[in-house]
Amino acid sequence: MRFIDKTILPGDITPQAIFENRRNLIKAAAAGSFGMALAPWFSREALAANPEKLSAVLNQAYASKDGLTPYKYVTTYNNFYEFGTDKADPAEYAHTLQTRPWTISIEGLVKKPVTLDIDALLKLAPMEERIYRMRCVEGWSMVIPWDGYSLSKLINQVDPLGSAKYVEFISLADKVQMPGLKSKIIDWPYREGLRMDEAMNPLTLLTFGLYGEVLPKQNGAPVRIVTPWKYGFKSAKSIVKIRFTEEMPKTSWSQFDAREYGFYSNVNPQVDHPRWSQAMERRIGDPKGVFAPKIKTQMFNGYAEQVASMYAGMDLKKFY
Repeated sequence: MRFIDKTILPGDITPQAIFENRRNLIKAAAAGSFGMALAPWFSREALAANPEKLSAVLNQAYASKDGLTPYKYVTTYNNFYEFGTDKADPAEYAHTLQTRPWTISIEGLVKKPVTLDIDALLKLAPMEERIYRMRCVEGWSMVIPWDGYSLSKLINQVDPLGSAKYVEFISLADKVQMPGLKSKIIDWPYREGLRMDEAMNPLTLLTFGLYGEVLPKQNGAPVRIVTPWKYGFKSAKSIVKIRFTEEMPKTSWSQFDAREYGFYSNVNPQVDHPRWSQAMERRIGDPKGVFAPKIKTQMFNGYAEQVASMYAGMDLKKFY
């Protein structure tokens, strides 16, 4: 069930329009405060009945006011090197990815290590739609309506030990399903990581869908991380393992070239990539195309109010 009016073209949807449309439909479907209280429950039941749709209620607190990037760009302009290095490769080749059955093992410094299948993860918490800005380290950006819930909901279930300082994410690496693994650009499998406070930040989204549908394979199906204040490569796709560690985990791109890709990789217009400026960005899907003016990149991609306190006192040029 989608709460977006089909008469509105994706490129014209505003966060407020989505919110108002959904609110009105929820009111019509579930009259009274009791019905509204049951909305998350209905969402999970609808999801189980129709796995191709994600019934998620828009979280207005996490809704960028920027116009949405049209679905066609979100799903055809991707970095997912497991399926090739060209932006069009994932959409062309990711059909080989088998997303069911799928399990994620959660291990390391936790009191309750567990292996969960994708259906258990989908039902672990109510689905929310979060409209986030996404900034690529390459200098382009999008605005995407993701569906999921805060990663902290899962972390709290496994009860990390006090010695756990970091969370490592490991993606699937299957040469049969992923033709891009023939390339030796990075040491497979793809690995990423967050400091524990970053992983617990409410913005960090365990993500299962976009635009109200299950994640397309080229976007990291069936489950990925989204950390909107960091460059896009920090958001691991097609995750099969989450590990809690005491030491900072080695991450794929920092191993490839630590001078260019640091562990933190927070969006920072004041710290340039060694080969280009990070002060401006190009918004993908702008109707003006190549004639569209670049826009200024915001510190922490515009999420400073929610995340800046985690880096108080840090030299963000040194800890890039």
